[in-house]
Amino acid sequence: MSRGTLWILLCLPWTCVGQAPPLHPVDDIAMDVSGPKIVQAVRTGEPFTVAGPHGIIVGEQQGGFESWLLPVKLLSHWTIEANVQGYPVPIELNTMARELEVRPDRTTITYAHIALTVRQIMFAPEETLSGTGAVVLFEVDALKPVDLVFRFTPEMRRMWPALNSGPPDAEWVTQGASGYYLLHTAYPDFTGAVAIPGATPGIMAPYQERPQEHPLEFHLHVEPSAGHKVMYPLLMAVGRSAQAATGAALDATLTTLNDSLSKMYAKHAEVVRERATSLTHLETPDTKLDEAFDWAEASIEQLRATAPDGEQALVAGYYASGDSARPGFGWFFGRDALYTLYAVNGFGDFALTREELEFLMKRQRADGKMMHEYSQTAGELDWSQFPYEYAAADATPLFLMAMADYLRASGDVAFLSKHQDAVRKAWQFETTHDADGDGIYDNSQGTGWVESWPPGMPKQEIYMALLDAQASDAMREIAAALGDQAGAEAAHVRASKVRATLEREYFEPESGNYAFSFNAGSADGTRTVYPALAWWSDEVGLAHPEASLRAFASHDFDTDWGARDIAASDPMFDGMSYHQGSVWPLFTGWGAMAEYRAGHSLAGRQMLMQNVDLTWAQDPGAVTELLSGDFFEPFGRSTSHQLWSSAMVVTPILRGMFGITLDASSHSIMVKPRLPASWMGAAVRSLHLGDSVADIVYRREGTTMVVSVKPVSGPVVRIAGADMRGELRVPLPAVTFELPHGLPLRGARTAQPKVLSEQYSDHRYDVEFEGLAGTEMTLRIVRNDPGVKLSVDGAALDGDTLTVRFPAGGGYVSRKVSLRW
Repeated sequence: MSRGTLWILLCLPWTCVGQAPPLHPVDDIAMDVSGPKIVQAVRTGEPFTVAGPHGIIVGEQQGGFESWLLPVKLLSHWTIEANVQGYPVPIELNTMARELEVRPDRTTITYAHIALTVRQIMFAPEETLSGTGAVVLFEVDALKPVDLVFRFTPEMRRMWPALNSGPPDAEWVTQGASGYYLLHTAYPDFTGAVAIPGATPGIMAPYQERPQEHPLEFHLHVEPSAGHKVMYPLLMAVGRSAQAATGAALDATLTTLNDSLSKMYAKHAEVVRERATSLTHLETPDTKLDEAFDWAEASIEQLRATAPDGEQALVAGYYASGDSARPGFGWFFGRDALYTLYAVNGFGDFALTREELEFLMKRQRADGKMMHEYSQTAGELDWSQFPYEYAAADATPLFLMAMADYLRASGDVAFLSKHQDAVRKAWQFETTHDADGDGIYDNSQGTGWVESWPPGMPKQEIYMALLDAQASDAMREIAAALGDQAGAEAAHVRASKVRATLEREYFEPESGNYAFSFNAGSADGTRTVYPALAWWSDEVGLAHPEASLRAFASHDFDTDWGARDIAASDPMFDGMSYHQGSVWPLFTGWGAMAEYRAGHSLAGRQMLMQNVDLTWAQDPGAVTELLSGDFFEPFGRSTSHQLWSSAMVVTPILRGMFGITLDASSHSIMVKPRLPASWMGAAVRSLHLGDSVADIVYRREGTTMVVSVKPVSGPVVRIAGADMRGELRVPLPAVTFELPHGLPLRGARTAQPKVLSEQYSDHRYDVEFEGLAGTEMTLRIVRNDPGVKLSVDGAALDGDTLTVRFPAGGGYVSRKVSLRW
């Protein structure tokens, strides 16, 4: 007799009557209404993500989803059917998903029919019971009695590359008039449980029946509401040990989870609310920008996950796994997190930065190399036998850079001292891997940026060379903080040498561009966005930046939705390629930082706002991983809730547009404001600097931007260069422009005008635009000096409206405009 038959015939101890109180619907939970929200019509085929440290729900906005109790995919292909009494036709509710509401603490999908409304409310709490994760609640408002049929595919699949045993066997455990499913695998220490209180099972083919496949079903009868609202929870649990996987243990887990949902949500909402209040936020004339900043913070915080040994760290992002066993880039990635820590330090979650750095240092290789990738199931197998953990070379310099950035923002020398051995080992690795002997850290110990390159994999990339220079700068700061002046001087000398060698090997005087790579004395001149990384950590940049900055801002690199990594005019360009032409918000962030820090504020703002606007483009509240280089459309496998993509909203806003540089060692903040022309004022609220929290307030007074600091808590913070009143007064030009922004329609090609360059001189402002031939653009002039009298060359001026007409021809053409006063 089969094991499945025994389950049907025997009354096991945990299924016998009286062993546990029945599962039950819960009273209507009061949901938090603070913070940002996105409410939109459901978009067919577009993703949504609900993520937390213990569980995720990823799916499409019509309501279908898969649920992961990390790192296990419990179920997938969720659908809902309604059968209304006296209305003799089944109603497929997923085709009637009408509205999506996304908040930092939850996501709600509303299904609407003339006979009923169903709301599917999902949240992923920071604290939950062992073996549980995200929660789904269903609210049903029906005019007549209705029978709901919830269908799903049981999965019980550990995240790749852990081994799996095939589809689970389902057992229905009767509990009074209802019950729940147990999902049994081939292993007695790995069992799942799924319940909807009050539901009964659907098709359960007996052993005698021929082999066949049916989705599992919950049948739930709901009477019309009589004023007392209830919620029907989808309760999910996984046992991953011999003790936790017993029926009795899972029964107890479901019961406890059922009874604690209201308190669990309240605690979850409180954590989300307090985090949003305590971390940095914006107050500007652009409420959409403010909300995008808040969403970027929330998106990053949601991507914490619990590692195999109980730590928490940041994963790269999430997207539905489909027929695979990995939900997007749902692993811990070193470089993704390290780029993101610049944003985390910016908005002040220093605890998250320490947590992440310690996670990475714990996995540092004995020779000092830093971790690249680590699966959420790495603890269940011999991860060292897989090629992923140390596959890339860039995590090592990025670790040094992130450590220095944390030090600047937090002033936490004690943390640095505690971990100085890990830092020195990374520095030793960095400075001893130079295969061609030119003094620059190269790709001999792993890939740099590209993981494929048609002409052949590079031995040394400008991407790696620029990281090496900035890591050397970082080590200078680190060594100085540790009192190692000789080490600081040696790192400074190395940074200078790396930059000099970089200019000699990579700069091409004829074109003014920088090569992509330098291999065995030969440069690969492919035009890429990677030189933009020169401005990432500070304002040093490149020695010959003009051609690169102009190119980054042009349509050759900058689409209307972000920056390509390879110029569209380059023979290698392929807009559908992962590494040879696609658009990454990461690259857009690099480009925005370069343009802002080089003084090209209009181009910087264009790129920044492309990332800002992507907050609402696909997975609401998150920014996707990559998009086509030809059409405004994300890749089909683009991880829609991507860690560093959201970070590239935060960092260019704080460090580029607001021009903020933190220095906790002197309790000072350096500010180089580059605010939009029409803003009369703005504030960065709750900026964290060491043990201090302060508001940085900007106000425009004619041709002066006045920056001041308002203490919130902790020691006094000052603005570097401030006058006796504590105000920094920054001169503004007499005249500037206000640029419009906005994403095109999905599927569109790049058509918006670009700003190639801008330069102020005495009583003159020269700007070079480009746009499609035969079109025109209208800009609003902002006069910081209202009495200024303007004359214009290259455009038509009518009051404060400037019209730029691009000459006839084909494709993009340029137009130079000069304003004089």
